[in-house]
Amino acid sequence: MYLPGVCRMSPRLSLKASKESPGLTKEIRREKFKTAGDKQNEQELFDELKNRFLSFKRNNYLENLEEYEKLAKGQAPKFMVIACADSRVCPSVILGFQPGEAFMVRNVANLVPPYESGPSETNAALEFAVNSLEVENILVIGHSCCGGIRALMSMQEGSDDSSFIKSWVRVGKNASISTKATASNLSFDQQCRHCEKESVSRSLSNLLTYPWIEERVMRGLLSLHGGYYDFVDCSFEKWTLDYMGSSLKEKAGGGKHATKNHSFWR
Repeated sequence: MYLPGVCRMSPRLSLKASKESPGLTKEIRREKFKTAGDKQNEQELFDELKNRFLSFKRNNYLENLEEYEKLAKGQAPKFMVIACADSRVCPSVILGFQPGEAFMVRNVANLVPPYESGPSETNAALEFAVNSLEVENILVIGHSCCGGIRALMSMQEGSDDSSFIKSWVRVGKNASISTKATASNLSFDQQCRHCEKESVSRSLSNLLTYPWIEERVMRGLLSLHGGYYDFVDCSFEKWTLDYMGSSLKEKAGGGKHATKNHSFWR
């Protein structure tokens, strides 16, 4: 059960892929709704996927065959979307993206590393989307009850980076520092919610550290947007980075950039 503003985490957690204590990992995963004894039969799961695929083919693909034949020849999406890998946050479902409309990347906590961090699957996708597909909009979507952000906020200064999770979420360190400085009077859950939005804004600033992204933003060919999906009350907040309205210090990487066009969808 979800309570507004409350994101309960499970104490029964483990991390097999890297050498990490349960202390951090328990901030990543939610309480399971099924016990091990209730595990659904694997064949039943794939039978369900088969039925869904055949339904898609019958009711969508064949009904829109001409459009899919166009897509088979190439793609020209207007959006690149960077969202969290969380199973409850699917941009195509909540925003109704259709095939060919959005080039998507999903990672833990919807983070964008700065240019100087070096190669990653996220900036490789950015390079392809911006330089090859020439998307006109990049939308970074954060969300409520984010386990990755909760892990980031739980990390102690000076802790080692022995896990894949720690190494990755550390990309959002500036958002965590800013949150703890400005929202120290709030509860931990409220601080996490603050950081969920702060990390989106920091990722937008990180996007501008890529020369080819900043160049297209300066020319008015590319816009950078932030979004926040609250699945507890099903609301969506959207804003746009205001490059021209930002100070020289902000443009030089001194902090968050100015924003504009805030809107709330309820």
